[in-house]
Amino acid sequence: MEIVTKSALETEKFGENLANSLKDGGVVCLYGELGSGKTTFTRGFVKALNSKSRVMSPTFILIREYEGFRKIYHLDLYRLEKSENIKNLGLEEIFGNSENIVIIEWPEIIREILPKKRTEIYFKYLKDNEREIRWKKI
Repeated sequence: MEIVTKSALETEKFGENLANSLKDGGVVCLYGELGSGKTTFTRGFVKALNSKSRVMSPTFILIREYEGFRKIYHLDLYRLEKSENIKNLGLEEIFGNSENIVIIEWPEIIREILPKKRTEIYFKYLKDNEREIRWKKI
């Protein structure tokens, strides 16, 4: 499926809408270049799950946790060079709890340990505030 959003607010709204379909838990992988809308999407997604937390990219700390209807983990793996660097983060345990919702920016770094069942979202910068967003459930 595909959508083009024309503002940050529309990208957030898309995040809210998608979150409503995943309230029972799951893994969401976000692909796209810097500035393509991944964190903006996550803001809407987390808001829809009744979290009052301020959403910021966890680029320097790798994982942020938010409380809402479910425990939400937001990972940003941009600064990691190798998947070996994440072994001590406890991702298998996080993925293993089907009630958790996990949002991963730059998931290509851990491709070999991603759950087989997940949602993949691809963001593409078009111009100014326009983003092409494609998604699929695997």
